[in-house]
Amino acid sequence: MMPRKIHDRPANGTAQQTLPEPPSEWQARPPADGWWQARQERQAMTTRLLATFTDTKTIRRDLTRRRGLIKLLDWLEQQPGDTWQDRWLASGADAAGQDWTDPILGSDARRFRRDELIGGLTLLIVGQVIRPTYRWLLRQRLALMLAEARQALDPEGFARLEEHAQDAIGWARSDAMNKLTWIVIHKGGVVADITVGDCIELTAALEIHHFRGSAGRPLFYALLKETGILPATAPPRLRALRIEARPSIKQVVDKYGIECRPIRDLMVDYLTERAPDLDHTSLRSIARNLCRLFWRDLELHHPGIDSLHLAPEVSQAWKERLAYIRDADGNPIRPRVSFRSELVFVKAFYEDLARWALDDPTRWAKWAVPCPIKASECATKKSRSGVKSRMDQRTRAQLPLMPALLRAVEQQRKAAEYLISTARATPEGEVFTVAGRAFRRCRQGPSGRVYVIEVATGKKRSLTHEEEAAFWSWATVEVLRATGIRIEEMLELTHHSFVAYTLPTTGEVVPMLQVAPSKTDAERLLLVSPELAEVLTAIIFRVRRGQAALPLVSAYDVFEQTWSAPMPFLFQRRYGSEDRALTRSYIRECLIATSAAAQITIAGQPLDWRPHDFRRIFVTDALRSGLPPHIAAKICGHALLDTTMGYAAIYPDDVITHHRAFIARRRAERPSEEYRDLTAGEWEEFLSHFELRKVALGICGRDYGTPCAHENACVRCPLLRVDPAQIPRLEEIHVNLIDRLAEAKQQGWLGEVAAIETTLAAAEQKLQAMRKAAVRTSTVHLGMPSIRKTAGRSTDASTTLDIMQP
Repeated sequence: MMPRKIHDRPANGTAQQTLPEPPSEWQARPPADGWWQARQERQAMTTRLLATFTDTKTIRRDLTRRRGLIKLLDWLEQQPGDTWQDRWLASGADAAGQDWTDPILGSDARRFRRDELIGGLTLLIVGQVIRPTYRWLLRQRLALMLAEARQALDPEGFARLEEHAQDAIGWARSDAMNKLTWIVIHKGGVVADITVGDCIELTAALEIHHFRGSAGRPLFYALLKETGILPATAPPRLRALRIEARPSIKQVVDKYGIECRPIRDLMVDYLTERAPDLDHTSLRSIARNLCRLFWRDLELHHPGIDSLHLAPEVSQAWKERLAYIRDADGNPIRPRVSFRSELVFVKAFYEDLARWALDDPTRWAKWAVPCPIKASECATKKSRSGVKSRMDQRTRAQLPLMPALLRAVEQQRKAAEYLISTARATPEGEVFTVAGRAFRRCRQGPSGRVYVIEVATGKKRSLTHEEEAAFWSWATVEVLRATGIRIEEMLELTHHSFVAYTLPTTGEVVPMLQVAPSKTDAERLLLVSPELAEVLTAIIFRVRRGQAALPLVSAYDVFEQTWSAPMPFLFQRRYGSEDRALTRSYIRECLIATSAAAQITIAGQPLDWRPHDFRRIFVTDALRSGLPPHIAAKICGHALLDTTMGYAAIYPDDVITHHRAFIARRRAERPSEEYRDLTAGEWEEFLSHFELRKVALGICGRDYGTPCAHENACVRCPLLRVDPAQIPRLEEIHVNLIDRLAEAKQQGWLGEVAAIETTLAAAEQKLQAMRKAAVRTSTVHLGMPSIRKTAGRSTDASTTLDIMQP
């Protein structure tokens, strides 16, 4: 929940957030102060340019350039300055951007021609006489000038980079070479002189003077990094330079604009003292509560306040404001759900200061004042019970609908794959039909993306994006519901996460999935089931794209604000010219689209599925299936059993506690003679139960000692395990039910109609399940991979595990 916007406004005069200074080898090169080409005399410079950049094969072009060079130099000599660069900047042509010729043409339009001026300026630029700013360079469309500059300024350096980029898409390679050429033209030198700071400067200029998408194209930076031009300490990806690094504690506090300097310093000291025991996410959360919701709010409503010792009316007014989410004008919008939790942070702040004052009076004693919050105001038992009740209700509603969601994501994935494969097989401009809808194939995008136009609506659709979203939605749902792991743990799975475990009894080697530490900083191993293995196989096959190993990518942790080392993450995709790890926001977008497409509703309202829902459903289903709670806690990575039981939407805690106590008490009171061996009659009775479970359509799954609840109406019974071999028999029953239903409706037997419709619906459901089981592909034994002995991670390609061959 966000507080009212007035809290986010820093006060006038407060220090703005500044990032740490980058290392010296990252610094951008300073602009040169007059290089020899810019100081060269006109006659010598003209002779050099014409001798270097003219050719007898292009006489007409060279004559145009010669005339343009002479006219341009005549005009520049009229401008003030000591060098040709000074005169160029003083003329205003550089600031004019795309209209740079207007000041020249305006002086004598009959004498000057635009094509001649462009040709003359090309000679001055490739000859390093002038170095235009990025503002001028990024607004021109002079591809010939850039190509000629590469040949003139550093042909070997550009040729090496272009050869290294042969595998890149044509447009991406051209974009990267143009960006590198802009840097060399503007900064001078050669390709090997480019620094990390030069790349940062160009990216900032692209965001201002170019279209925004161009700033995020990372190939030019990747070429510099992969060829060793940038230092080893430089980040492996351009995105690491565009995203702010983790701020210091002072920067975190200063962004809230606290006016009282002693309180600001206290907040910095307090958070610094707490930092060793907290992760960065928790530290920022505490800073938000103390600096923005607490003290900054007090400063806004009580100007000049400088003491933590609050008057009763001041603290009461603050609590009343905190209890509601407010708009920019301070009007309450809705109650704050986390109101009592916010009070806990402030109460802990006061109590920490009082406790520290006993240990170090000289530093903390002056801040030890009575806490304005009572213990009863921080009681969260009722609110936690409300949250638990809402989550349990959500889980109970979602658990029966899980099969429908699995069918929806599977159908969505197959439909997207079929649509894009049909589009690829259709020539450009042709119309094709899929699922009753007509599409017109568009020209293929520069990055290989497939676009179509839906004929009925005229809407242009990216089938590549839709197929990617459908696949990752399916993969996310399958992995989360099969493992119960958190979303951050799923996104951190790598190809090194697969380890082998040898069963001590049989010696069989089974594949295990190693879950990296996340919330509890504890690793754990999960058994890879056959269903999960199929999903992981599809993911590995997709990410690998025919390569020998998975690409190594770095993932950004939005909470800790840090980059991981390059690793073969399973959840990654191709984005433009580079591979990127999937983010939480992308997974959420995929699940939102899936929820909308699945059209699963509860009480007429669409049901949205969130990543953490699958964790609650996993725990609930596991405990309902008989898994001991302590085993479920171990699988989920919970340190406390109470945490696991909090996820389960089955019984309240007191019911489980009393039931366990009852079992223990009953075992203690039962006589020992009851623990005797089975008699032959009892064993025969037990075996006969399973013999009676065989029915015409399959096997009855009812428990021993329970009678048939449906009076042998097996078609209706949900405990019937259908046999695919009995499809013809069930089809005959289905046809017979349709005939009986028609007869009952004709005769007016309304009671019979209701009974037959119920049976008919159950028969159709079982018939569908039997047909699906009949066409299901049989499991193929893939064998076991060669797995390293240790569970440690390594980026060595030789240790990469391939648990399934796609």
